[in-house]
Order: sequence, then structure tokens, then C-alpha cells
Amino acid sequence: MTRPLDRDRSLEELERDCWPGPSAGATRLVATAHALRRRPIGGLTVEDVRLLIGQDIGLPYLLPLAVEVLRENPMTEGHMYEGDLLSAVLTRDLSVWAEFPELVRELRGIGSKLTGLPPDLERKVDRFLAP
Repeated sequence: MTRPLDRDRSLEELERDCWPGPSAGATRLVATAHALRRRPIGGLTVEDVRLLIGQDIGLPYLLPLAVEVLRENPMTEGHMYEGDLLSAVLTRDLSVWAEFPELVRELRGIGSKLTGLPPDLERKVDRFLAP
């Protein structure tokens, strides 16, 4: 079951887990992820959500947000390519989805209607749709 989302709170607040600041030699990805965890989730962009989901950060809060976006436009994109949010969502480990059966049903419905996808994205959709 998905949780009600308090969009005015950050992942750090929602998860009650404040990470220490990134080390001085941290990569840009690590520094960005740390900074995004401190922003209210309602202010995250599609690219922010894609990046965090791709790093398996904040999934209980961000997967429902991502599905809201995908419901409106399954091929929405962050900064990578058309459908990059969908790709990030679909490539999470299948065990993650056990907590979200209603989101799985919704994503399967979204995925089953998509046609003309690039081959790589089509494989990801097919993998997710498989029983």
C-alpha cells in the first residue's frame, strides 16, 4: 500500500534519516543525491526523481510520485532521453515492487498500452509485464 505523501517534506524528514554531507572527493552524482534528499519532494523535478530512483534512493516515496507523472505521460523525460523516468522505474529490482502491488498494476496497465518504443525500453517494459 502506498503511503500518503507529504510533499512539503524532504526524503531526510520522511525517512527520518539524515545523511552526513558528502566527502570532499565525492562525485557530482553523490553530491547531487545528497542535496536532493534535503529538498521537499514536491519540489523535485522529473530529472531529480529519475536520478534518485536510479540510485535506489527514497523509493517508497518517489515511486508513487513517478507513477503519477507516468500516468499523465509515460514517455516523459528528465535530462537523458524520452522515457528515461519510465526506464528508471521499470529497472528497479523486482523485489522492490512487493510493497507496491497497486503501483505494479497501474504500471502494467501503462506499459501494456505503449507501442513503437525504442528496443531497449521495449525490453524493460516486457520484463516488467512478464508474470
